Amino acid sequence: MAHPTETERSGHIGPNAVIQLIAALKALGETEAMTRLFTEADRLAWIESPPSAMIPADEAARLHIGLRGVLPKERAEAALALAGRLTADYLLANRIPRPAQFILKILPAPLAARVLMRAISANAWTFAGSAGFSYALGAGVEARIRDNPLCEGLQADAPACVWHAAVFEGLFQALVSPKTRATETTCCANGDDCCRFQLRWN
Repeated sequence: MAHPTETERSGHIGPNAVIQLIAALKALGETEAMTRLFTEADRLAWIESPPSAMIPADEAARLHIGLRGVLPKERAEAALALAGRLTADYLLANRIPRPAQFILKILPAPLAARVLMRAISANAWTFAGSAGFSYALGAGVEARIRDNPLCEGLQADAPACVWHAAVFEGLFQALVSPKTRATETTCCANGDDCCRFQLRWN
């Protein structure tokens, strides 16, 4: 897979932010809401012909945020969570080599987490766009996305980045420990300086 140039990466995000949202909405039977969402975003054609390359992050954000306007909060978050899990499944099936997965699964969880986060950080442009991504290791992992493009302009009274949390959780459950839980503790949509995700398996 050829990596895009810095110019191509800037302000862009991987297409799975949209592709798997479409799949999740279809799986949950939310086709009416999906049609309304993509129509309002002027991207109705994406339902039948999803993007296959990097897309402007603000277009993905328009869909992720707009979903909260066409569905009740619980159903919108259920769709975003499923889209995140489907994204993790896609990465496991298509982007992370099987030998690497085998090695990660037999490593002690703290070491597997260290190796996995190094790989995630190297490919952060696919899910964080040009935002700043960082992480810290300790009693688990803390992942941080500064200026998270998928919640830009969103104002919420609780952490709202369900999709990102589900992606992290899906990858960690498959490769580090099936007991892993991902919890967003701070969020740009709440006025915080970054979206902060705690990954714990003990």
